[in-house]
Amino acid sequence: MKRLALAVVSIGLLGIALSRSARADEWDKKTILTVNETIQVPNKVLPPGKYVMKLLDSPSNRHIVQIFSNDGMHLETTILAIPNYRLQPTGKTVFSFWETPPGQPKALRAWFYPGDNFGQEFAYPKSVAVQLATISRAPVPSTEVTQETEMKTAEVTTVNPPEAKQEEVAQAAPPAPAPAPEAAPAPEPAAPPQELPKTSSPYPLVGLAGLLSLAIFAVLRVVRTS
Repeated sequence: MKRLALAVVSIGLLGIALSRSARADEWDKKTILTVNETIQVPNKVLPPGKYVMKLLDSPSNRHIVQIFSNDGMHLETTILAIPNYRLQPTGKTVFSFWETPPGQPKALRAWFYPGDNFGQEFAYPKSVAVQLATISRAPVPSTEVTQETEMKTAEVTTVNPPEAKQEEVAQAAPPAPAPAPEAAPAPEPAAPPQELPKTSSPYPLVGLAGLLSLAIFAVLRVVRTS
């Protein structure tokens, strides 16, 4: 009977421990991050390995993320984040990454705990955020704060991608049409012959011709008689 009582007590204690552990995980979102290749997080490069991620135990700010070594003994870095919303939560942990230039490690973008609609989107230093925004054509959260004590009240800004420059395609202007040959000027119409106005009657001329005839007749007569 005593053994049965001890067994019941042990099971009860185990149930309480598991319940506390579950509530602790729900509170700090403890997650094991397995890295198969080098990745970067704000102000830190993580080589391949296993890491422990969880929220800072702070009721005033639920967007400060801590990354520890696999055994949880060494704090690798502390990151300030902003809320990131997803419409359909899943039953497993989800990580998303930013696109980076060739040769650079992938940049961790967001972390979603199983079953949560809201996750954590990490804020990068401005120099890195500008690069990520330019490549991804998307806004990137940014902050220069690195100290845990300052993160509780720090503001996160947004680095927007640069405006896409419209490439101007130089189009050669079509050649101007050749000027049409000038038409030869049309010949001016000949001016009509100008006639002197008739100012007198022809009768005086007739009279004059008669007088000349009489004079010639008189001369001929004198010549005959002499």
